[in-house]
Amino acid sequence: MHLTLIKPNIGRREHSLYVDEGRMEPLPLGILAALTPPDVEVVLYDDRMEPIPYDKPTDLVAITVETFTARRAYEISAAYRDRGVKVVMGGMHAKLIPGEVQQHCDCVIIGDAEPVWAQMIADCKAGRLQPCYKATQPLCPQEGIIARRDIFEGKGYLPISLLQFSRGCSHKCEFCASSVYFGAHHFCRPVDEVLREIASQKRKLLFFVDDNIVCNRAKAKELFRALIPLKLHWVSQGSMDMLQDKELMELMVASGCLGLVIGFESISPQNIANMHKLTNTRAASDMYAREIEELRQWGLQTWAAFTVGHDEDTVESIRATCDFAIRNKFTFAAFNILMPYPNTPLYARLQAENRLLYDGCWWLHEEYRFNYCSIVPKNMTPDELTEISFDCRRRFNSVGSIIKRAMEPRTNMRTPYRFMTYLLYNPLFRKEVFKKQGLHFGLDDEAQRGT
Repeated sequence: MHLTLIKPNIGRREHSLYVDEGRMEPLPLGILAALTPPDVEVVLYDDRMEPIPYDKPTDLVAITVETFTARRAYEISAAYRDRGVKVVMGGMHAKLIPGEVQQHCDCVIIGDAEPVWAQMIADCKAGRLQPCYKATQPLCPQEGIIARRDIFEGKGYLPISLLQFSRGCSHKCEFCASSVYFGAHHFCRPVDEVLREIASQKRKLLFFVDDNIVCNRAKAKELFRALIPLKLHWVSQGSMDMLQDKELMELMVASGCLGLVIGFESISPQNIANMHKLTNTRAASDMYAREIEELRQWGLQTWAAFTVGHDEDTVESIRATCDFAIRNKFTFAAFNILMPYPNTPLYARLQAENRLLYDGCWWLHEEYRFNYCSIVPKNMTPDELTEISFDCRRRFNSVGSIIKRAMEPRTNMRTPYRFMTYLLYNPLFRKEVFKKQGLHFGLDDEAQRGT
């Protein structure tokens, strides 16, 4: 049996696929490859950087679907199904809105694939592939499985290994799709299995793609203690409340943490309260002043993630958010327009208020473009929100801002390694900001389907 794994692209400019120069390993597909029986030949095609050979013989195609890649994923699926090849789909979007996904494939996996993947493969071999496999959430993610990284070789990924210690987050932020996917629960792998996976690969720079690596502080401490003797560098995502635990922070820094993606979300306390971002409630009241100072004292390079377009936001307040990010010399920052992901509390609220654009289905709408507003904001027009969010990205990633922000002695200039990381990745992310803005979703190239 031959299995083809596909990582879809976001979309295109005109009829040319966007090539993602900042692409990272698609870890979920490495895990699926490891779950696959050894008698099945597995190959990966990454639509972000290489053509998909639709006419190469294969028995089954598996496509991971995110909301931003759904349109392209459906095009790829159609191209294979037109050729008589069975297609299975899974991923975040497949659990958020399985009925839609099921219309575009022969089989949908709802939830984490580990409990059902082997049965799905066996059924496919026997010619009895089921239309749906609903997985019970594993309490121990990726149990006994080390991702196969041989399928990533030669793909030109950034030189950083992706892996997971945990999945999910116990918080219930209104806009968060992950909270819906995992039911606001947090699940951890045994530390010894994480160490085995680290030992199975050669890199010393790791990215734990956890939603919130410090959600369970006791287990995070166990992991950090185990990482200390390995002398690694690593990054991940964490929440602001981690700073309340001094022992946690000491172990984190000692274990080689360079920095974290942290959801600041907004500098408005009212916005923070409205979105139910409980980890930030106290911090936002004084514009995160104490927290930012502590992050500098710990020497952590921070990727500050902001969402813009909340009900208290104005054009002026969003511009002030960008000023705040530049002034505090964050290593990186994201200014993401508030997106109503399907089946989230935010989506339900805005739908009830008749504030969804693009027929409430922006991810498939022909007129939607990447990083465009898909809602009706309260204090500005949708076009104004689109423009001010892009202006924030443009200003934060300007050459002048990159130079200014580099001059932070306790974080970006703390060591030569950190400074070089800053200098290497900031120009890359600057380039990607301009390349991605306004992309069409999907390719919509009928010629690839042979029709």
